[in-house]
Amino acid sequence: MFLDKAKIKILSGKGGNGIVAWRREKYVDKGGPAGGNGGKGGDVYLIATEDLTTLMDFKYQSVFKAENGENGYIKTQHGRCGKDLYIKVPVGTIVKDAVSEKIIADLNKAGQVVIVAKGGRGGRGNACFATAQKRAPQYCEPGENGIERTLELELKLIADVGLLGMPNAGKSTLISVISSAKPKIADYPFTTIVPHLGVVIKDNSDTYVVADIPGLIEGASEGIGLGHEFLRHVERCRFLIHLVDLTKENPIENYKLINEELRKHSERLSKVYQVIALNKIDAVDEETKNKYYNEFKKISDDVFLISAATKENLESFLHFVSKKVDEIPKPEIEVDVEEDDGAYDNDDSSFSIYKVDKHTFVVEGGKIFRLANVTDGRNTEQLYRFQNILKSMGVFDALKEAGVQEGDMVKIGHLEFDYLY
Repeated sequence: MFLDKAKIKILSGKGGNGIVAWRREKYVDKGGPAGGNGGKGGDVYLIATEDLTTLMDFKYQSVFKAENGENGYIKTQHGRCGKDLYIKVPVGTIVKDAVSEKIIADLNKAGQVVIVAKGGRGGRGNACFATAQKRAPQYCEPGENGIERTLELELKLIADVGLLGMPNAGKSTLISVISSAKPKIADYPFTTIVPHLGVVIKDNSDTYVVADIPGLIEGASEGIGLGHEFLRHVERCRFLIHLVDLTKENPIENYKLINEELRKHSERLSKVYQVIALNKIDAVDEETKNKYYNEFKKISDDVFLISAATKENLESFLHFVSKKVDEIPKPEIEVDVEEDDGAYDNDDSSFSIYKVDKHTFVVEGGKIFRLANVTDGRNTEQLYRFQNILKSMGVFDALKEAGVQEGDMVKIGHLEFDYLY
């Protein structure tokens, strides 16, 4: 089964907690703090691979979680970092953040890797907070939570040549003859309901990939029929083979209709070079053959009379196609990829303050939010430390300028406190 769109939920690993511990050697007087740091949580990556050609795997598994970091140990031993998680996706996958709808990656090369969620930092043990003035800190930091987000994956197949045509033009028959692909073949419209990839071997033993796209009909670009769902898969092709069924009533009108649908879908796609293959010559007489061959030659210089069913003229046709694959480079498709802030816990020193209601103020900012996350509201020493950091960053001065009054509530992350002069 072919699947070219999927939605997945990812969660990076939580950082391990730091601990409070003390040196307890028999002959060491006042041994001091010895709490180790927690390990960092695992990151989540997407990696493009040629082993997959569909997003079908994500129908059965849509939630992915990296490993959490271990808590710290006594004797200043650090916890183990969580293992990173690598999720394999097919080459040609576009990754979008489901909330912001920003495109965050275009994985169009095998082995390309992108980080989509960074693991939480490990909390520091009390050994990290010892100073000359405070030799026995009674607190540590909890580990940071991982990042949870939902991603939308959209696959655009990476093929060298795309097969286009009306339903029953013979695309499936052609790709089954020139490659080892085994699409369903029958004498009714829309036999092909999903794209098929076929690998064709050239005379010099090199290969190229051909994509068989479900047949298009009038109105396909507006959602009529099946082909509109898969037009995106020919956007990255070097060129197109336009298969025309000579047994139909008006082959030239059918050819123009398909090209109009291409134009409606994408102006760039309508300008992609096409080889015209007039198919089913075994089923028409010589007069019909010659008539349409001459008419299509007025449209393009590259017109071929073939029969996919009987393989007539296929050898010379494939020789020409192979030559064009060598001549025409792959198109450089620029996808508007935006910087992915959602993968990281922003650690800048800027902050902002806004008023929720008459007596409630919220403070936000990358560094402040991170510090609030690792501050235990039940530990007095940690709260004093957090308060001193806020003061040094100028948060209290900014609150005064924002109009805070004594007794107003201030919210920073999960911490809430009353403002006092």
